[in-house]
Amino acid sequence: EVQLVESGGGLVQAGGSLTLSCAASGFATDDYAIGWFRQAPGKEREGVSCISLNDGIYYTDSVKGRFTVSRDAAKNTVYLQMTNLKAEDTAVYYCARSYICTLYHLTTMDEYRYWGQGTRVTVSA
Repeated sequence: EVQLVESGGGLVQAGGSLTLSCAASGFATDDYAIGWFRQAPGKEREGVSCISLNDGIYYTDSVKGRFTVSRDAAKNTVYLQMTNLKAEDTAVYYCARSYICTLYHLTTMDEYRYWGQGTRVTVSA
């Protein structure tokens, strides 16, 4: 059974850092693309970053230079390191599995078939 479990969310002050984890089971993360998404209160879900099976990486413009996605194949886990957090980063963060990591698919969420339950990040101003 394919499962994705996010963790690492919490409350942090603006300017602080958090690292989210996406632990996968039922498949190998280095055989797929993994995307990170977020949904802020009252807003639509949006793509944040993705890492392809060949370690190609994309970020949405609002997090470039602040967020870093990485993968630990031995732990079958994908991470999202978030630094210099802003109030507008407050959201529930989700990871999801796809066959492809491109800005198009990150934006449209096409081909992301399996999703985790999300972890909440709250950034206080």
